[in-house]
Amino acid sequence: MTLHPADRLAFDKAMVTQPVWNRFNTAGEALGLPENVLLHAGPPFPDIPSVTRPILNSACVAAVFEGLARDFDQAEAMIGAGEILLKPAQDHDVVTPLAAVVSASMPLHTVYDAWRGQQRVYAPINGGSRPAMRLGLRSEAVLNHIRWLNTRFLDVLQGGLAEGIALVPLAVMGLQGGDDCHGKTPVAGAALAAELIDRSPNGVQDEDALEFLHSSPSLFLNLWMAATKIMMKLAEGIGGSSFVTAAGGNGLETGIQISALPGRWFTVPATPPVGAFDVDLPPDRALGAIGDSAVVDAFGLGAMARGLTQPEDPAALRSSALSVQAHPYFRSMNIKLGSTARAAVEEGVGPIISLGILDRKGDAGRLGGGLYDMPVTPFEAAMKAIPS
Repeated sequence: MTLHPADRLAFDKAMVTQPVWNRFNTAGEALGLPENVLLHAGPPFPDIPSVTRPILNSACVAAVFEGLARDFDQAEAMIGAGEILLKPAQDHDVVTPLAAVVSASMPLHTVYDAWRGQQRVYAPINGGSRPAMRLGLRSEAVLNHIRWLNTRFLDVLQGGLAEGIALVPLAVMGLQGGDDCHGKTPVAGAALAAELIDRSPNGVQDEDALEFLHSSPSLFLNLWMAATKIMMKLAEGIGGSSFVTAAGGNGLETGIQISALPGRWFTVPATPPVGAFDVDLPPDRALGAIGDSAVVDAFGLGAMARGLTQPEDPAALRSSALSVQAHPYFRSMNIKLGSTARAAVEEGVGPIISLGILDRKGDAGRLGGGLYDMPVTPFEAAMKAIPS
């Protein structure tokens, strides 16, 4: 299809971006987030009763971490009473994985555009393979891990950050080594760990933190989510453009935003990703698609980058139809980035997104991994909403 001029302009603005992680900020410091507001993945919930259990569990953990409640029961009661509010992270320039929730005093990776310097996007530290908040569990183990991440491990990350780390070169290195920058990030994760250790003036002396750094390739994922989001963010506000600038799910609904209509979600009920379970539970325990990591696939990587290793993969074939063009750094790999609602409507399909599958009851955490085939419906709604 011929690229619409407004979509071309949005793509060009997204590509002229150099995402760099250069510090930590809290949402309270950077965004003025009130302490009784918690940020979750995907679009807003219509009301408190509709909040999915994994996000509610994580919100209870975050509320105790923040000191808003003395325990999880009080936290849930305060959420139910509207004393603690839940809002979409992407509407506040934050991206968060699966069921992870961000609170005002939680340290966040700050990623900025080094070429223009005005825009910043934030992401929490990834919990790795330990009891991580993104799994949607309400437990003391998750609370203790969040406290450790945001103190001792934070010190290690800050000690190795130096003047900042450019993220696109790490993504390129990962893709060249077999990563997809979403479900698979071991190469980029190892490169990130090596750079942090190398930049630490006296090395990393905390053995527990060092082991976690080496065993948690998903640390790169949260950073790459923020890098992707800042590229999308810089494409916002172009009249007539259907360039996708947000994507995510909250377990109840999944949706997108487009350049021409910043801040407006177009949603569809979230069905679960399709994939095998790692635990012995019935299929109906799967939660609907959840997580802001959908921005990676909607931007052309993740499941949509499988053409690097599996040229005939359906997701890769779809990528060639939905994605716009190559980023200068990615041209040698024949990867196209960006997507538009126009292309989705013309092709009659949305992107394929790789996601973790969570337990809808919030008891078992991650059930497995799978693929979510995003319907074309929200893209059609977005196109109809663009002023003629």
